[in-house]
Amino acid sequence: MIIENIFSPNDLKKLTASELKRLSLEIRELIINTVSANGGHLASSLGVVELSIAIHHIFNSPDDKIIWDVGHQAYAHKILTGRRDVFGSLRTFQGISGFPRREESPYDAFSTGHASTSVSAALGMAIARDMSKELHKIIAIIGDGSISGGLAFEALNHVGYLGKDMLVILNSNEMSISPTVGALAKYLNKILTAPIYNRFRKDVQELLAKVPRIGNTVADLAQRVEEGVKNVLVHGVLFEDLGLRYIGPVDGHNLPLLIETLKRVQSLEGPILLHVITKKGYGYKPAEQHPDMFHGLGQFDVATGQPKKGQGITFSDVFGKTMIELASSNPKIVAITAAMEDGTGLSEFKEMFPDRLFDVGIAEEHAVTLAGGMAASGLSPVVAVYSTFLQRAYDQILHDVCLPNLPVVFCLDRAGLVGEDGATHHGVFDMAYLRHMPNMTIAAPKDLLELKEMLAMGINSNSPFAIRYPRGKVVEPSQYDIYHGDTETRRGKVVEFSPIREGEKRVEMGRAEVIRDGTNAYILACGSMTWTALEAAQRLDGEFSLGVINARFVKPLDTETILKAAEKTDMIITMEEHVLAGGFGSAVCELFVQHKIKARIACLGLPDTFVEHGETSLLLKKYKLDVSGVIERIREIMR
Repeated sequence: MIIENIFSPNDLKKLTASELKRLSLEIRELIINTVSANGGHLASSLGVVELSIAIHHIFNSPDDKIIWDVGHQAYAHKILTGRRDVFGSLRTFQGISGFPRREESPYDAFSTGHASTSVSAALGMAIARDMSKELHKIIAIIGDGSISGGLAFEALNHVGYLGKDMLVILNSNEMSISPTVGALAKYLNKILTAPIYNRFRKDVQELLAKVPRIGNTVADLAQRVEEGVKNVLVHGVLFEDLGLRYIGPVDGHNLPLLIETLKRVQSLEGPILLHVITKKGYGYKPAEQHPDMFHGLGQFDVATGQPKKGQGITFSDVFGKTMIELASSNPKIVAITAAMEDGTGLSEFKEMFPDRLFDVGIAEEHAVTLAGGMAASGLSPVVAVYSTFLQRAYDQILHDVCLPNLPVVFCLDRAGLVGEDGATHHGVFDMAYLRHMPNMTIAAPKDLLELKEMLAMGINSNSPFAIRYPRGKVVEPSQYDIYHGDTETRRGKVVEFSPIREGEKRVEMGRAEVIRDGTNAYILACGSMTWTALEAAQRLDGEFSLGVINARFVKPLDTETILKAAEKTDMIITMEEHVLAGGFGSAVCELFVQHKIKARIACLGLPDTFVEHGETSLLLKKYKLDVSGVIERIREIMR
């Protein structure tokens, strides 16, 4: 096999066109087989196999810097840059990351995991190169979904202004995670109908070069002719107006054409945008037909494309179904998401209320201020976004929602550890960056019922309201007192969704739930940690009498319940699937200082570090937040 002889990009330069084609097939096979076993981002990586080969065939990395936007499509890049032998460890604990990581390889020029960052980073590298009087090339690869983000536009504007020598490869595949939306997506589709522009431009330039120059007449004529060509053929060419030379579009799966195009682009100077057209999931029919399903997935059967594990009902499912239920009786409820329609559970909501779902693309800042405008005008907006991505809109939450005290509900999916996606995706900072904002309420449900009731409560609130909940399955709340299995089994209890019924409500604003009383200490748990706290307390019966309190609210804290528990036992242990700095435990410590409580307090959570990738259960074990680890730490605390 050809792939067995690829140890670095230099090996590509020795291959013939037919061998490169064969290599693309072998790379696809390796990616499909590995992701089927480990899970991962399949469709995006399959879509850029030829592009990855062509870039490494022409450019000279790691001297030339290659920056992948988001980075979830960099699997072929990893295989081609000396990581083929360890590719089987992709996304596993202590294995290679599913995203580019500078510490993993010199070929990973920039660590990424969030969208729209590549052009800014590439421009920074171009400036540094020129200041150092170096000559290497800078290449940023960005998708049509990522380029919709405001950061990408800010960078493109600066690139055109500075005129630095760098290449931006725009990969159009009509998908980010959900289908790409917005005016820019429509604009890029128009470009696809005008591939003759660059050829026409070249002919005009060659013709005018032969005309004798008289003052500025020829230059003026050239500019007017070129502008006319752009306006007629390419509907305005946004990128050229920003100062980048536009080339394309080019078939991103035609390897000889890609190589030839990149070879010519390599000899050009200045800021250039090469437009490449690819298909997500290319080469694997199930992924081609359902690229959204194969964006990020767990283990699956290669022959059928079907997942190997049934997922059961998730917090995302519960959120989506509750939104439909509440919106059916409240026409003011609208949903906003940032290219996460499927991931946040809003697909059915879109089918039911197509005019009340607003997918803004990868533009979290806009999503939040948009919601602020809606709330200021009488609507009830719900912003559904992953915890890790909401942090991109910090200023908008503070300035555009909390400061004017607008009733916007933030639903933070994937709060806590998310497993194999790693440091860029763990939702372990949200309480810290939301808790200090005036007017903000923060709720953390432990189960299906609490999520449903908190969502209804948030929509009926007159202030900003955030609900954080984990990735994964929900637990039947009526059975928590009889669980004796491991935490993952309890978290995985499959339940049916049922509507909210009057008289069934248990959640009161700002009130905690005392699950069991104790005489030696109380464990005060936040959200997903409630189940771990309960099992740890049960297993320690006979050694210690431990009460368990489900906090439910991080802000406001249930001061009365917490202080009574501290008075009763003189010992409080907080638990959170979040960094300790500024999190739930910090809030309880502040409460003790404020009320001059002298009871002892111990805080269990994540340390001041970026948590690596790996199966969630292994990460919890490493940081002693699984049941066994919590028991060990409680024994140490209670000595």
